[in-house]
Amino acid sequence: MLKNNPGLVISILIAIAAVCFALFGNDPYYVQVIIWVFSHAVIAATLRFVLLIGELNIATAAFFGIGAYTTAVAVTIFDLPFVVALIVATLVSAAVSALFGWITLRTKGPYFLLISFAFTEVVRLLYTKTEVLGGNSGMIGIYPPLGLDPYFPAIAVGVLALILFVLYAVERSNLGRVFKAIENNEDIPRSVGLNVIALKVLCFVIASAAVGLSGSIHAFTNNVIAPADFTYFVAVLALAYVKIGGEGHFAGPIIGATILTLAAQWLLSFGPYENIFYGAIIIGALLLMPDGLIGLKDRFKSRSSKRRDAQ
Repeated sequence: MLKNNPGLVISILIAIAAVCFALFGNDPYYVQVIIWVFSHAVIAATLRFVLLIGELNIATAAFFGIGAYTTAVAVTIFDLPFVVALIVATLVSAAVSALFGWITLRTKGPYFLLISFAFTEVVRLLYTKTEVLGGNSGMIGIYPPLGLDPYFPAIAVGVLALILFVLYAVERSNLGRVFKAIENNEDIPRSVGLNVIALKVLCFVIASAAVGLSGSIHAFTNNVIAPADFTYFVAVLALAYVKIGGEGHFAGPIIGATILTLAAQWLLSFGPYENIFYGAIIIGALLLMPDGLIGLKDRFKSRSSKRRDAQ
């Protein structure tokens, strides 16, 4: 698999380099930026993963928050160990998504989009109205074990990178091809006896469990979480990452997340004009590259082949 996939080899090397930088980097700010890049990449990759079945999932933001809040409760209230908190956050996100998906994935397109948007806002409002979850103020004191403190950035980057590789492996598997077949025409998988609804739910659960685990890492990284961290805007930004990078390839959302995360840090120096320039970058990229950065490769190939045919 590695011999026939140089892109995967490069990705593994980049992940190893990122883990090493997080472990040995002397500047906490740049280490934090690396974690943000990988965290945003996971959110974008999970949103794109559900696009495999043809659905835009705004609830990605909700399950990111469910993973974070589950971790906060597990650590601050029940005093569960670090690894157990990660597992519980993943399982809770998967369980809630299974129920939500089984009910809602019988709808399609804009209907599912609106339902997932409403679900995200309802979950956020539940956080604000629940005193045990800190209400609007959120929850504090979400720390990894003291013994792991020097190694936690590397652990965070390693876990997030592993999530990306697992999602990639699933997409390239036979199961991923079935998901893609559902997007193209779900009547064909149904005609050969496959349970399309169950497969849609499975795709949704895999993505939600992955983003829930990412939310758990987010909680441990920030040590503080609040409802405002998990609005639908998280999914909107993830969609921007996907579109700018290109949804035609798994690497697209990772590239988009990397570029926009780094751009956001650079634009901090522009003060009140930060959001204006950030929005301009997104709009300009979408207008100039409707298929994303990944799509440029196909565009150049097409132009090259036309030139050769003309000659």
